[in-house]
Amino acid sequence: MPQRRRTSLLALAGLTAGVAVAGPAGPVSAAPTAEKVPLAVGTGGAVATVDPDATRIGLDVLADGGNAADAAVAAAAALGVTEPYSAGVGGGGFFVYYDAGSGEVSTIDGRETAPMAMGATAFLGEDGEPLPFADAVNSGLSVGTPGTPRTWERALEEFGTKSLRDVLSGPTALARDGFVVDETFRQQTADNEERFRLFPATAELFLPGGQLPEVGSVFRNPDLARTYRQLAARGVDSFYDGRLADEIAATAQDPQEAEGVPEAYDGLLTSADLAAYDAPLREATKVEYRGLEVYGMAPPSSGGTTVGEALNILDEHNLASIPAADRLHHYLEAGALAFADRNAYVGDPAYTQVPVDELLSEGFAAERSCEIDPTAAAVKPVPAGVPDGEYAPCGTADGASVQDTAAGVSTTHLTVADAEGNIASYTLTIEQTGGSGITVPGRGFLLNNELTDFTFAPADLTQPEPNLPAPGKRPRSSMAPTIVLDDGEPLMALGSPGGSTIITTVLQTLVNRVDANMRLDEAIAAPRATPRNTASVNAEPAFLQAHGAELTALGHAFSETAEIGAATAVEFLPTPEGRTPLLLAAAETTRRGGGSAGVVDDVYATTTTKAATDLAPRLVD
Repeated sequence: MPQRRRTSLLALAGLTAGVAVAGPAGPVSAAPTAEKVPLAVGTGGAVATVDPDATRIGLDVLADGGNAADAAVAAAAALGVTEPYSAGVGGGGFFVYYDAGSGEVSTIDGRETAPMAMGATAFLGEDGEPLPFADAVNSGLSVGTPGTPRTWERALEEFGTKSLRDVLSGPTALARDGFVVDETFRQQTADNEERFRLFPATAELFLPGGQLPEVGSVFRNPDLARTYRQLAARGVDSFYDGRLADEIAATAQDPQEAEGVPEAYDGLLTSADLAAYDAPLREATKVEYRGLEVYGMAPPSSGGTTVGEALNILDEHNLASIPAADRLHHYLEAGALAFADRNAYVGDPAYTQVPVDELLSEGFAAERSCEIDPTAAAVKPVPAGVPDGEYAPCGTADGASVQDTAAGVSTTHLTVADAEGNIASYTLTIEQTGGSGITVPGRGFLLNNELTDFTFAPADLTQPEPNLPAPGKRPRSSMAPTIVLDDGEPLMALGSPGGSTIITTVLQTLVNRVDANMRLDEAIAAPRATPRNTASVNAEPAFLQAHGAELTALGHAFSETAEIGAATAVEFLPTPEGRTPLLLAAAETTRRGGGSAGVVDDVYATTTTKAATDLAPRLVD
């Protein structure tokens, strides 16, 4: 049980000039700000992220001869600068990669791990009850061993063509020179202001002069620039072994709170935990949907299995030939069924037997599909199925009803494709917006609160719980970086942030693109609902306005939420044989302040939307 210490964020259209303002390190001059462009069509490679600086840096790497892996690492490092509350070297993630030369899809598991001193009761108080969630988040106890630097190293070693020094050049300059604060960054800082003030090192970095950063000002992070220079010069091992590792462990073990505030729970992370960390290659999940091959991330992520199972269930129904409300009804029901099975069976495969093959089997999908009544919504939560290999054409599930656990709404996703046809789909995170709230002093990055993705205590003592804490265990994730092939050839890749809504965002975007025949950017912009096997489905206002009445009549219950997810994607458009791939990059138009899509050679600069409409193929006949 935890004990409190007794002592006391290139080819993008539009540039706007900046002005001289005060940043965290004193007066600086604002660099030009790239305008956010959510759609681009062209050649030479494509990048889609939530941030124009990250997209520009990724495109620069592609234009300089780098491939998709190189550009993805560079863009991710840039997001560590401009999206520090969602990603950074203090967190982890999952990297899915299609290699055009071999035709293979590989994945890297960069998920954080629990300290070796962490046991099943780590998030229980002295009374045996789960700790208050916010108290657990804002503490060293929530900090897992970061996986992001090792993921970058592994991606470059396995797939890249450039060195870490090369790809960190642009992000280092960005951290040193700064970026222009937009409304999203200011609002995220304001949302976290109270807890950032709990930790002096965090307040000093993100509340310069004790104030919220102003929109239009330049935010610099010289400490992070120095950290990046260290990684470039000495390699990733210098993060996991040596002085920096000691500082990370010490910060997690003994968070330094501001005077007079309640003391945070001490963490369990040690230098030995950091030294032992590995980011292994794992076999990707794979399902076929409407003749397309859909690849995702295997456990400990639940993204690949849950998206894959839901697609398998939906593959039993011809969604392209039915009205929109009926299609969405099937989507909502399939999502709930897949989430029930996710919650019951998915965890770290090193600690629990996850029946991946059965969860993704056609037989199990056919049995689960029988639970969908096309005229009425099932009462939620629905029970989990029984993926035991013995499936009746239509059977009644008798598994346990398992509710979803809390999951952070932060995280970020980037999608990259290069001129050779390689693809990187990379989701990375520090969990909550702002992570644990704890900054490593003098190092320029926040530590994750990833361990709060563990289930604090079993919901049903009569059922196995696959996601309890354990020494060295990786908590279950919802990250769902996805790559889609068509007869072995690259078609598209996508992903999103959003905690457990990541799964439904990816699923709904695929259904929109494949079954509803929306253009990729339209599929992303369409209003969302997130079926996670809860009594009430969270839905955006535009979704309720467009579909709420018809779906409510079918028995669905909804609760309104402002926005769900923040997807990015790239699609390969039809190209004559032997020609350079024609790429469509797409990002959000408004969610999370809008995203940034770019291509190296913007051949459709003035007619992008028309080009996308004319060239995007129908994927289901």
